[in-house]
Amino acid sequence: MYKMEEELLSKIVEYFRENIFEQHMKLSLKNHSRLKSYNINPIVVKYLSKVLDDKYSAIGVAKALYYPRVLGTSINTSFGTRIQTMFVLLNIAEGSLIPGMDIEFIDKVDGRKKWCQLKSGPNTINSEDVRPLIKKFTDTINLARTNSAFKGISNSDFIVGVLYGESNQLSMHYKSIDNIHPVYIGEDFWYRVTGYPDFYNKLVLALHETISNLDANDFFNQGLNQLAEEIKDSKLFEFNL
Repeated sequence: MYKMEEELLSKIVEYFRENIFEQHMKLSLKNHSRLKSYNINPIVVKYLSKVLDDKYSAIGVAKALYYPRVLGTSINTSFGTRIQTMFVLLNIAEGSLIPGMDIEFIDKVDGRKKWCQLKSGPNTINSEDVRPLIKKFTDTINLARTNSAFKGISNSDFIVGVLYGESNQLSMHYKSIDNIHPVYIGEDFWYRVTGYPDFYNKLVLALHETISNLDANDFFNQGLNQLAEEIKDSKLFEFNL
């Protein structure tokens, strides 16, 4: 059992390294260091340049564009999609054919099949997301109950799986969903999907070690400087020399 757990842990960590961390660095240099990839608000970008560089400058504009894209939008957008792919690729779960569900798996705690919508963290939905999500689950369950293959299906078989965090960190929006459909987060979720009680904590430690050993090759400043040079030569901006 221990060997199987370690093998799965190693596969997931390697997937993170190749498909999330290194891919993020590669795409940051390829896409986000090019001026054409941005829709620019000239007023806001000038203000942000002043905040970041204390003047309206090419490097200040580059920081205003590059920082939020690389440090926020790009990595967060790809994270959930790549994790969903990972579960299927590593045979931890199956892709779901039911609209609105991301993966299907046998819950290693209660032995029942679960249809799961994946979410990244404990604060990743808004109040307006709650009712549509519950309705989607309810409509799917009602439809499933017309099929004899889904005999005995219940609300608790349709779940939300939150990849990281602890139950006391869940937002009120998630807690509203949890009143009807279980929301499993962090350690509990990973236990149910892998069958290993302490898998989540081991995964976090292993990922921290992997991140510490990443060869980033100063990709961040490299991309920032490339963008700044393109901004400097662009006719979109006029800087006081």
